[in-house]
Amino acid sequence: MEEWAIISAEVCMEEWNLDERKLYLTVRESVLQRMDNSRELTDAQLRECIEEELKKRDKESLLSFVGRKQCAQAVFASFREFGVLQELIEDADVTEILVNGAQRIFYEKAGELHRFQKSFSGEEELSDLIQTICAAGNRMVNEASPITDTRLPDGSRVNIVLHPISLDGSSLSIRRFSKEPMSMKKLLQYGSLSEEMAGFLKKAVIAGYNIFVSGGTGCGKTTFLNALSEYIPKEERVVTIEDSAELQLNGIENLVRLETRAAGFDGVTSISIRDLIRTALRMRPSRLIVGECRGAEAIDLLSANNTGHAGSLGTGHANSTQDMIRRLETMALMGMELPVSAIRGQIASGIDLFIHLGRLRDKSRKALEIAELDGLSDGEVQLHTLYRFVETGWEEGRIRGRWEKKGELLHRQKWEAAGF
Repeated sequence: MEEWAIISAEVCMEEWNLDERKLYLTVRESVLQRMDNSRELTDAQLRECIEEELKKRDKESLLSFVGRKQCAQAVFASFREFGVLQELIEDADVTEILVNGAQRIFYEKAGELHRFQKSFSGEEELSDLIQTICAAGNRMVNEASPITDTRLPDGSRVNIVLHPISLDGSSLSIRRFSKEPMSMKKLLQYGSLSEEMAGFLKKAVIAGYNIFVSGGTGCGKTTFLNALSEYIPKEERVVTIEDSAELQLNGIENLVRLETRAAGFDGVTSISIRDLIRTALRMRPSRLIVGECRGAEAIDLLSANNTGHAGSLGTGHANSTQDMIRRLETMALMGMELPVSAIRGQIASGIDLFIHLGRLRDKSRKALEIAELDGLSDGEVQLHTLYRFVETGWEEGRIRGRWEKKGELLHRQKWEAAGF
């Protein structure tokens, strides 16, 4: 790798002056004109092209050696990496990157949002990055289809909304995940649940209880699902179904990962979560894992859970376990016209346990409740709380509390069949 490609992060984080920014824009535009429309240059060819353009401007730029190398790296990153976002991507402590048009970039670190000191040169550069990300994730976004979800090679979740749907410039939201799969041990270290709860959930997963994880945005549902997966017996066959593949399951060899596809040109049809669930049932799965239920696919997941696929896992957005039941009812009605009583019966028999997560005022993420479904009573799904987090105070900027055991498991057939 060329020397200029390994500049320290500290140098890259310095703000450019006007001359440096002007040189960057000039060189980038010249390189862009020299590239063909397909942009199929190797990395070495692209670096050589950038160096040639910089040499033409050596006398007029009057940049230091470090400044020149920094400019070269920035131009290269704008084509091959993430441009001005590269240093945020490389920072393992950054959990969210939020682009609100070319000039306004924010990032989340340690639970706090900060304004990034750099910006894109214009909407065109931001658009180039968006198209690069979409192409890498086998997604398409354009004026006809201005909203899409995709992922980065490291599994980070990406949402894109193009201008003018996003009025102040195209919006790009990147949610980062740890490069190492989350384990229950780490969640215990973070104080996300108690030892007793972790032991209970380990046995519940092994025994094949159908578990649904609920919570608000950013509360750690996907992370918690990854941690639960380490308890799935290694000999079982698991099929995961996601809009954008982001699950990092632990130690499962017999694993099939399915991902949805949006419709495209040349007769490319869309593949939905519902299509994938129906297909997965023909793949001899021991367990199904649905990354997130957002709509009509809820009825297919409930049907799968009620047809012998014990131990399935899924997630959904809700403010509480009771709200999650209501949301599942609504989503199931989107997929099939059934009496509400029939849908509630499907929920009561298809899901064994709810785990509700929350992001508290101190930015910590915790399991707030584990509840068992206890059938129907007067036409309503009954919840039996097993564990609940109770706040006890506030100390040094942190919420203090404990997990209280509220009840014993009522339905123990799977529990006892597993030998517990």
